[in-house]
Amino acid sequence: MRLVQFVLPHLGRRVGVVRDQVVIDLTSTLPECRTVYDLFQRSVSLNQKLAATIEELLDRDISSQYSYAQLLSEVPGGTEPYLLPPLDHPEPSRLMISGTGLSHLGSVQSRDQMHGGTQNEVPQTDSARMFEMGLKGGRPAQDQRGVAPEWFYKGDGFNLRGPQATLEIPAFALDGGEEPEIVGCYIIDPQGQPRRLGFVLGNEWSDHATETINYLYLAPSKLRTCSVGPSLQVTDEFSDVALRCTVSRNGQTIYDSGELRSGENHMCHSLRNMEDHHFKYPEHRRPGDLHLHFFGTSRLSFNSRDWKYQAGDVIRIQAPGFCEPLVNVVAAGPHDVPAPFVIESA
Repeated sequence: MRLVQFVLPHLGRRVGVVRDQVVIDLTSTLPECRTVYDLFQRSVSLNQKLAATIEELLDRDISSQYSYAQLLSEVPGGTEPYLLPPLDHPEPSRLMISGTGLSHLGSVQSRDQMHGGTQNEVPQTDSARMFEMGLKGGRPAQDQRGVAPEWFYKGDGFNLRGPQATLEIPAFALDGGEEPEIVGCYIIDPQGQPRRLGFVLGNEWSDHATETINYLYLAPSKLRTCSVGPSLQVTDEFSDVALRCTVSRNGQTIYDSGELRSGENHMCHSLRNMEDHHFKYPEHRRPGDLHLHFFGTSRLSFNSRDWKYQAGDVIRIQAPGFCEPLVNVVAAGPHDVPAPFVIESA
């Protein structure tokens, strides 16, 4: 089951189900449900699973349908219906965006190169040691807690973008950097129990040039916009996903990742272990909060290119069999913040 959130400029927000390249407008039959968040709250009130709530709505006679292809092609904020991120929160500050790195079997080489290491160096870099820890203890037995993966904070709902939206390079940034990933989507129920809604395709946009200066700059290099979408896959399946990322400039392809693999079959940490270490913190289990957690990637363009991102570059992440491509355009960030930033007294 694939869920989308979209806007009809003359009617406002809607939530729908994708079937056979058509979006079925659930809001038209249940006006109080305009978001995936609303649908979950309804499922809680009915004491049933989210999928069951949606199926009940689909059993009704729903005449409002829209072309999925048309929605996918429209830029947000225009006069035609357009897609939003497939999951967001009515209060953006209550949506946490975070991630786990060094999780994929091919990821350590890219990170090690960024942090000045070589595959044969002794002693190993911190990145290589962290990766080795994951290999040894990232898949614990059912009743045990495994080794903690790398974890980082990426921002809140104000940093979130959807399909066809822009990904910004702030004026203070040194570069932009694509990261094609799968993202886990979670909501905390009224009892404080994390609930997995499913998975989305994501671009965990970062600044690898800043991170390269010193690996301790990883944290600020992650505080950037990011994108997810186009659809939320309401499923627990996370074993094997094929990805591919391309970047084009002025209509010409300047980067092609080739095939990338994600999912538990290609990771040193199990999904259960990554989820356990994210939600073990009480502050990550506040009822009503949403969480988007990026699970990492195995390859970046940064270590193989001699160019930097420019405004107008188009990033396309494909995941055949998982969902439709996620397309975003690079934009220059606002220049209204002075350098250096001066704080005024209250």
